[in-house]
Amino acid sequence: MNKSTYITLFIFSAIAFTSCRDKGEKNTSVVVKHSGALRTIMSGNIQHVISLDTLSEKHLYALGAVDNLKGEIQIFDSKPSNSFVVDSRLQIKDSYSLKAPLLVYAQVEEWDSFQVENSKTKSDLEEQIFEIATNSGINTEKPFPFLLEGTVASLDWHVINWKDGDTIHNHKKHKESGLNGTLANKKVQIIGFYSTKHKAVFTHHTTNMHMHFKTDDNVIAGHIDDLLLNQTITLKLPKQ
Repeated sequence: MNKSTYITLFIFSAIAFTSCRDKGEKNTSVVVKHSGALRTIMSGNIQHVISLDTLSEKHLYALGAVDNLKGEIQIFDSKPSNSFVVDSRLQIKDSYSLKAPLLVYAQVEEWDSFQVENSKTKSDLEEQIFEIATNSGINTEKPFPFLLEGTVASLDWHVINWKDGDTIHNHKKHKESGLNGTLANKKVQIIGFYSTKHKAVFTHHTTNMHMHFKTDDNVIAGHIDDLLLNQTITLKLPKQ
């Protein structure tokens, strides 16, 4: 093999390596991280396991519960809309000076948009999100974040405000401990995390999704208990 052939092979190998590296970087999956677990909270341990001010990621999306279950955490593109019950009234704060017994989060720089149609119930939505994610190339064997934007027919929500000293936990008591209500025909932004393998960790045992929301005017934000759709809504998934 002459010198010219060696040079040609070297250049080809360098180009191939660079191409593969670039391709790998472009297709790097978004990593969903979590601290704490629902099963731990339900056992009565509601002490914090993470501080929000330790998270420095840009384009951060997160949901969770405030230390001692005194509120709900919602972060959209690094902008918190955390909700609390103060004097029986709902307050929204944008602070990172919080600690959490449960937090699910991911860094997402770019999203692809899809239209969710012919979904009415939460179960319909769950099935369609899974189908769209699979068809768009997302590895649904791993957890992934998603956004929903648009008008919902109705949305049942709550913001927890757990009674000090109460060690008996269930979803009904969580919902009723603070404030709860139902929105009708409201425009909302929803942050959610989907996983088929994290029941009792960061999704409840009856669903593969955990979702929080805020209204477009940022007046109400919190945990989603149920929702109904009556028209097309925009689904956003991490860009592949």
